[in-house]
Amino acid sequence: MQIFYTIISCLIILSVIIPFIKHTHWTVRVFDYPRFQKFVLVIATCILFIVVPKTSITISLFICLIFTAIYLLWVIIPYSPFGKKMIEQVSLKPNEKPLDLLVYNVLQDNTKYQNLVELIKKRNPDIVFLLETNNEWMEQIKEATNDFEYKIEVPLENTYGLLFYSKLPIKYQEINYLISTEIPSIIADIEYNNQIVRLYGLHPTPPVPQENEESAERDAEILTIGKQAKEYGKACIVFGDLNDVAWSRTTRLFLKTSQLLDPRRGRGMFNTFHAHHWFLRWPLDHYFLSSQFRLIDMIREPNIGSDHFPISIQVVLRSDDDSGEMKLDHEEKIEVEEKIEEGIEKGDVN
Repeated sequence: MQIFYTIISCLIILSVIIPFIKHTHWTVRVFDYPRFQKFVLVIATCILFIVVPKTSITISLFICLIFTAIYLLWVIIPYSPFGKKMIEQVSLKPNEKPLDLLVYNVLQDNTKYQNLVELIKKRNPDIVFLLETNNEWMEQIKEATNDFEYKIEVPLENTYGLLFYSKLPIKYQEINYLISTEIPSIIADIEYNNQIVRLYGLHPTPPVPQENEESAERDAEILTIGKQAKEYGKACIVFGDLNDVAWSRTTRLFLKTSQLLDPRRGRGMFNTFHAHHWFLRWPLDHYFLSSQFRLIDMIREPNIGSDHFPISIQVVLRSDDDSGEMKLDHEEKIEVEEKIEEGIEKGDVN
């Protein structure tokens, strides 16, 4: 029992330390994801200490586990109802109409097309953004998407196709390949309540062996979009499957770079992946809002066949409130530029 306790404790503590290493290889970055799961394992191991012989080693490990639990709790609390909210939740005024968006990574090999058709018809959102979509997906869901007058369709067979549908007029649009010639992102200016809202939709590559062994390109794309949103300086939303969790260093740098707000803060994790494994879930699909928005509602939709849950949000434009914004310090600005430069160098666009 003592040997088992020692091995498990050391592995858990090591898994918490590894994310502090500033290296982009997937064997390091994969440890960013399961913070809540690590917390559960730490607590379970602390309870196990009750029946373990009390030696200098086991007592020292128990003390380390207590500090580890405190740190993980500090990471987790902002994404719980006990955390400070970044964006205010409000009720609609009689003359207001919410901006209603739906994001869903369909899993390209998934063939449950009708489930998505039914969800779109049931939810009736203003904007639908679909990821991992190929021509087959585009054709199979036309029963629902034909109701959307405005479209940006980039179906691909490489699991990075994007489909964007809007019932609101698109006044300007771009399809960009920021880092890789195989991975598109979009910009769409939509007209909402006689105002222009800019939407940045993206799906960067994840740091996993079968996709990309490093996170450099993902980080660069996320941070590049963050810079663009900050430079735009008006009402905007960044959304999509970012293949990164809300509490990672890259996402924190993104929030500071863009000065956008995370509606998850103070409300919950809204884990969107993995839809089929209840203990291995974390938030990969995101909405980040500029300070002109207020939250009406945010919903993780039911599992309809993919390895991701759909996630929807309703927001409304009000007066600017930048009290929740985060800002970069000098060292972080340098780090952001270095990460963008590294990702561009490893990409194949330039």
